[in-house]
Amino acid sequence: MTTISANLQAVKNRIRVVTQSSGRSDGAVRLLAVSKSWPAASVRAAFSVGQRAFGENYVQEGVAKITALDDLDLEWHFIGPLQSNKTREVAEHFDWVHSIDRLKIAERLSAQRPAGLPSLQICIQVNISGEASKSGVAPAETAVLARAVKTLPRLRLRGLMAIPEVSDDDDQLRRRFAMLRELLAQLNAEGMQLDVLSMGMSDDFEIAIAEGATMLRIGTAIFGQRTNKGSL
Repeated sequence: MTTISANLQAVKNRIRVVTQSSGRSDGAVRLLAVSKSWPAASVRAAFSVGQRAFGENYVQEGVAKITALDDLDLEWHFIGPLQSNKTREVAEHFDWVHSIDRLKIAERLSAQRPAGLPSLQICIQVNISGEASKSGVAPAETAVLARAVKTLPRLRLRGLMAIPEVSDDDDQLRRRFAMLRELLAQLNAEGMQLDVLSMGMSDDFEIAIAEGATMLRIGTAIFGQRTNKGSL
């Protein structure tokens, strides 16, 4: 668990350096610790050194951890693909959903969000790389979906999320992240008042910060390598 503490501090230091060098204010970028495939004990260890927001990709695994850690004041983000038959569990247990790419899913979350809970915070996932295998709405269709989601009760549209293709080409990654930033600017030009760019993972978060990320989804750099293959 000492490793988690050291890794978290190292990541936070890197975030601070890039944020300052990019001319952005301290606190402009939030860190979301991606805890998928790691046990509740690892989340508890990260909490003990100040981490509060955690991301999960799989509904059943995430709900199990939320239940096991209900004695802690944590903020839970669902960041994986979401199917219709899993929306109720997400609506009832999570605080954020980053992966909305269909109006049907947003409508189900809106209808199933318990009235006694705060509004579910929502990001629309955009397929900025155009990969057929990747979830996300096409960039050209983002505004239509955003307008529809923004009208739904018990949801609060906060911004956009993206997972660019894996690449060693830093310039290409910059272009992908810049595309998401520009899409958010276009939506805000319509008066949507969105404030979240969820982009940047363990291998590319410094580029994402330079291009305007406000929330990073980092797993491996905090918890270590997983035994199962993953991108976060």
